[in-house]
Amino acid sequence: MTAPTPPALWRDPWFRLALAAGPVVWGGLAWMGPAATGPAWIAERPGTFLLLAGAYPVVEELVFRGGVQGELARWVPRTRRGPVSAANLATSALFSGLHLLSHPPLWAAAVFLPSLVFGAFRDRRSGVGAPILLHGWYNAGYFGLFPPG
Repeated sequence: MTAPTPPALWRDPWFRLALAAGPVVWGGLAWMGPAATGPAWIAERPGTFLLLAGAYPVVEELVFRGGVQGELARWVPRTRRGPVSAANLATSALFSGLHLLSHPPLWAAAVFLPSLVFGAFRDRRSGVGAPILLHGWYNAGYFGLFPPG
């Protein structure tokens, strides 16, 4: 009997690289940011953590990658710069801009690069499963270090 093969997403080296980038970025943020407190707060407010690392990524990816980027891909010329489509670029700009409503400008701008990664996987995988998983993973690590206000 042969061992079962993992789903195609887990065999994708770019997806594994995107997952591995999370801890590297979190380490850099923890090193630079004295506000990093660690995950102890999660035990006190598990519902908040589940919203931030579970529900919000699902909703945001369905709206932005599934809805906005999907529609833009139908209407915007299919131009690309490497893995970044014009629809992804526009969606990521909107996504980052809307983060200005709840984040300081620098943090809202910092959302742009992960958004491009999520959008690239939406284009690459033709769906929102990979962006949802990545967004949840990135949020879990970030909010594990930096509790919400």
